[in-house]
Amino acid sequence: MLLALDLVGIFVFAVAGGLVAVRNHLDIIGVLVLAIATGVGGGVIRDVLIGDVPPPALVDWRYLAVPTAAGLVTFWFHPAVGRVERVVNVFDALGLGMFCVAGAFKAHEYGLGPAPAAALGMLTAVGGGVIRDVLAGRVPVILRHGEMYAIPALAGAAIAATGVEAGLEPVAVLAPAVLVASGWRLLALGRGWSAPVPRPGPPA
Repeated sequence: MLLALDLVGIFVFAVAGGLVAVRNHLDIIGVLVLAIATGVGGGVIRDVLIGDVPPPALVDWRYLAVPTAAGLVTFWFHPAVGRVERVVNVFDALGLGMFCVAGAFKAHEYGLGPAPAAALGMLTAVGGGVIRDVLAGRVPVILRHGEMYAIPALAGAAIAATGVEAGLEPVAVLAPAVLVASGWRLLALGRGWSAPVPRPGPPA
C-alpha cells in the first residue's frame, strides 16, 4: 500500500513540477529535473531523517521511472496538460493527501510517535514542492501569503498517525486521512480560503 501511495503521488506531483519548468521555458533536462525533484524530494528528505538509507528513490528503479515518465509526458503534451490545469490541481490535491498519509505511515513503522510522524507526513507532502520552487526561483508555495497547503497536509498526516498509533489498521485510516487533506486543499482552492496572517501592527 505504501508503494502504491508513493508512486501515484510521485506521478501527479511530477506533472506539476514539469508544468512549472515548461512555463519557465526550461529545456527537456530542466523539465525532467523539476519533475523528478518534485516527485521524490519530500520522500527522500523523510527517508534520510528516519534512517531509511539509501532512500528507496535511489535504489528502486520505479521511483525514478515514474517521475521521468511524468516529466516526458508533460514536456511533449504540455499544451493539453495546461488546458486541464483544474484537473491537475485535483490530482495535486490527491497527491498531497496520499503523500502526507504515506509519510505518516512510514514514520510510524520506524517507531516515531504521533506528533513526529504527523510532522514527517507533512514534510513528505510539501518537501518536493519546496525544492521545485527554489530551483525555479519562486517563493515556495507553503511560504506564500495565506496559501492553504501545509495545514491540510498536517491535518491528514495527524489523522493517519493518530489512527495507527491507536491500533487501527492503516487501510481503515487511509481514506479518511486522504479525504481530509485533499478535500481541505480543494475547498481552499475553490473558495479562496487562506491561512491566518498576523494583524497589522500600530503605525510606526
